[in-house]
Amino acid sequence: MPERDLTRFGDRTTAAEVVDGLDLTGRTAIVTGGASGIGVETARALAGAGARVTLAVRDVDAGRRVADDIARSTGTEAPAVVELHLDRPASVEAFTAAWSGPLDVLVANAGIMDAPESYTPAGWESQFATNHLGHFALALGLHDALAASGSARIVSVSSSGHGGSPVVFDDLFFCRRRYEPGLAYGQSKTANVLFAVAAGRRWAADGITANALMPGGIWTGLQKHWDPEVLAATKIAAADAVKSPEQGAATSVLLATAPELDGVTGRYFEDCHEAAVVERIEDGLHGVLPWALDPDQADRLWDVSVALLDAEARSRG
Repeated sequence: MPERDLTRFGDRTTAAEVVDGLDLTGRTAIVTGGASGIGVETARALAGAGARVTLAVRDVDAGRRVADDIARSTGTEAPAVVELHLDRPASVEAFTAAWSGPLDVLVANAGIMDAPESYTPAGWESQFATNHLGHFALALGLHDALAASGSARIVSVSSSGHGGSPVVFDDLFFCRRRYEPGLAYGQSKTANVLFAVAAGRRWAADGITANALMPGGIWTGLQKHWDPEVLAATKIAAADAVKSPEQGAATSVLLATAPELDGVTGRYFEDCHEAAVVERIEDGLHGVLPWALDPDQADRLWDVSVALLDAEARSRG
């Protein structure tokens, strides 16, 4: 059974409340997708507590606007802003090559949801490429920096959407089955959890922990591919369960900073607590399915991901 009461926080806790009283001076953090949605509030909370934050973003201009806003709202130095395209391995490699010094926190927050069918030049389906493979490559490239911290944390932002699909290893990129945006999103979010499971086991000796989370139901740009009528109806039906971006960022910030989670790794959290393992996602939001925590599947995904990245790198010469 999960240790659901590891923390005193809950489903309405904000990111600022999580770090209240914490001093992160001297700590470094990277937040992918830090220019929008819960990434902004994740970065704001970390910077407000004293961490040196880097926003890894697709849109550098948007990132700079967010960095300036964070500086104004927190009275701290503006976060650094660095361009990163997770669906382009060369961009990930450039980002990791340019990083210097220890890294204490990597928040793998960026993502796309229910995107129309599209593929990268390597032939990777876009949601799997962006949500999983890009973050996987980023973590691998930053491993030495994370290990140099001595007590680094990786935060893998997943979703209850992982209930839509396990990782379908014999057809990762929908070459033989009809493409369905929800299934593609689901397997990418399952992959986010499996990555945390595998990294938690493989990198524990390096002082690196990794945990995944469901931020909650939050209306952000993530839903831009939804049908407008479906989105409007869902907003009405789910009004009581919706969180603000500040609340949605709380579990990410908790996993990145909470002293009571020292040494905790390879788990899945929601509402600032470890989630229960369930056979079906409850209310569309709660619980984690066994397939997302399966260590054998996690190891298989790790090996497949390494092979895909290696093949892509060879193709570029």
